[in-house]
Amino acid sequence: MKLRSNLFVVILTLLTVFTIIFLSVNCKKAFAQDKTGKSVAIKEAAGKSKKTVMPSVTFVEIGSVNCIPCRAMQPIMKAVEEEYKGQVKIVFHDVWTEKGKMDAAKYNIRVIPTQVFLDRDGKEYYRHEGYYPKDDVARVIKMQGVK
Repeated sequence: MKLRSNLFVVILTLLTVFTIIFLSVNCKKAFAQDKTGKSVAIKEAAGKSKKTVMPSVTFVEIGSVNCIPCRAMQPIMKAVEEEYKGQVKIVFHDVWTEKGKMDAAKYNIRVIPTQVFLDRDGKEYYRHEGYYPKDDVARVIKMQGVK
């Protein structure tokens, strides 16, 4: 019995180490910066959208379609998107996909769902872990002057 528990601990440790190594290797693009230190992805997005109005807030939801609390956030994200159309950009990253793993590492995700709120410049100004009711999401969005 002791051998089984020791084997379980060893396997669990190896899986954890492998996951950390795998995520760190795949995240080089996520942390790419130009000479000014600004994210290349944000700079490219800003360059492409000079004619469009940039949203005041980007609401990033990191979770999974297979996670029950994450699924409970889906109607909230839809309602926020409709209510604050043009002012808030909603982004969802599924951590169980290849791209989602990179995004989870980029945002240093420990728990799903996690909500990350970015200001107009792409800087994080608020973060929450777990299910987050719509009224609380609205309060955080309004911190950036969204009406």
